[in-house]
Amino acid sequence: MPICEIDPWRTQYFESAECPDDIFIPTEDSDAWTWNPAHRWVYDKLAVAVSQGLDAAPHGISPSAYPVFSKPIYNLKGMGVGSRALHSDADYAAAYRPGHMWSTLLEGDHISSDAAVVDGVPCWWRHASGQASGDGTFDHWKVHADAAPAVEDWCGAWCRRHLAGYTGMVNLETIGGRIIEVHLRFADQWPDLYGEGWVEALIRLYATKQWAFDDSRRGAGYSVVLFVPHGPRYRHPPLALQQSITRMPGVSSLQITFHEDLPADRHAMPPGGFRVAIVNCRDHAAGNAARERLRAHFAAMPA
Repeated sequence: MPICEIDPWRTQYFESAECPDDIFIPTEDSDAWTWNPAHRWVYDKLAVAVSQGLDAAPHGISPSAYPVFSKPIYNLKGMGVGSRALHSDADYAAAYRPGHMWSTLLEGDHISSDAAVVDGVPCWWRHASGQASGDGTFDHWKVHADAAPAVEDWCGAWCRRHLAGYTGMVNLETIGGRIIEVHLRFADQWPDLYGEGWVEALIRLYATKQWAFDDSRRGAGYSVVLFVPHGPRYRHPPLALQQSITRMPGVSSLQITFHEDLPADRHAMPPGGFRVAIVNCRDHAAGNAARERLRAHFAAMPA
């Protein structure tokens, strides 16, 4: 399966699709960086900010005005780690780190967008937005059916200007329509919500350098996340319960998102909770109901 997925709970989306042995499709930034030397510069967040005309510089050059946003220039594993807003010289002095940068503090909707790109030209878009629930956790993500013109216009022009020669998937994170991060991959949390035949179109994109996908039946989807308290060493729910969840009307798939053979502290989790499951669904209420069934199961587990 040359769609290179390291999370076993996400291989379900790709294992039945035929992919040529010589085609390698990344789902991790480390692979995308390695396999795309001509375009790996997009992981330099300072370069991305400057390419858009944003006020930005590495730590060591003080901001001329506040507020600004501070973050690592490179961070391919957990790209939000070490990020914070700075409101004063005192904040800047306290946050100073080698290898960090600051840039314009953007305002507006925070959107994650997947685009299929052929020679730098986006041919397909899909946008998602998350509902945060505190301390780094999310209640759910909505995968929108509608276009996002402000994102597509700005990011489309940026791709045509900076990604000529690149064909493949691109994930762009934006705030207020301006790019904050670029990934040479797609969001592998919800490919089932993109519609029947999307994974096959993904493989054709990398194999033939062409994009062909019937997206006429697209609809909104939801990726509902279950966080539970830190501390216990959790076990996977019984297969019968998992199968019962996936058979619920409106539910598309279930991911049990941890390794039960590893201690809890070996998992990278936010302060607000330990993520145990993701329910992808077409019906938000069905996803919430599935999550509550799973929450009751994990709450009943012995500590």
